Amino acid sequence: MHHIDVKLEKDVYDANNTLADHNAAHLKAHGVRAFDLLGAIGSGKTSLVERLVPLLEKKGLKAGAIAGDVYGDDDFKRIVATGIPAYNANTGKECHLDAHLVEHAIDHLPLDEIDVLFIENVGNMVCPTDFRLGAEKRIVVVSSTEGDDVVNKHPMMFRDCTISVINKVDLAPLVGSNLDRMQADIARYNPGMPVFRTNLKTGDGVAALLDEILA
Repeated sequence: MHHIDVKLEKDVYDANNTLADHNAAHLKAHGVRAFDLLGAIGSGKTSLVERLVPLLEKKGLKAGAIAGDVYGDDDFKRIVATGIPAYNANTGKECHLDAHLVEHAIDHLPLDEIDVLFIENVGNMVCPTDFRLGAEKRIVVVSSTEGDDVVNKHPMMFRDCTISVINKVDLAPLVGSNLDRMQADIARYNPGMPVFRTNLKTGDGVAALLDEILA
């Protein structure tokens, strides 16, 4: 029985990854660069999009977004308020986006009007790691308020991402989080991974992060 479960799981991942490659090719054909945003609820993924949109505009680049949530449109509304094209992808019972949902979302976006697409995954530090969506880079956002052991509790998330953001640095002293410990844990699980410390309330650290995203 166990063997069948493993094979089914592999088939699910293989099918997803094939579709993710298709998404990547589709986006590339339209000149769109796509980036995944992963992290827990409240880490700052939507705030990051809000901060990046005007910086991209200054560079002459147009942004778009897919807002992934289990239910509701709270993040979607915030993203739409920035003036960019966006699609609200509700997963229902699933705790992550998959390549099929993203394929569906892409079909509803004006790709020829978008240079940079942000795919904001469901707020979860576990499920999204196994499901590639077709993005060029994966950006994981954690905040000091999640506790400075958050990285150590989710090694796979950090091994599977390309860029790391430690947000809410201003709150670290208030919640007793050691940012250096968080950064050391990231380096242990993914040596050489660029880490950016941000305060998305003020925008500190975002310009340097955007340069790394677009590099």
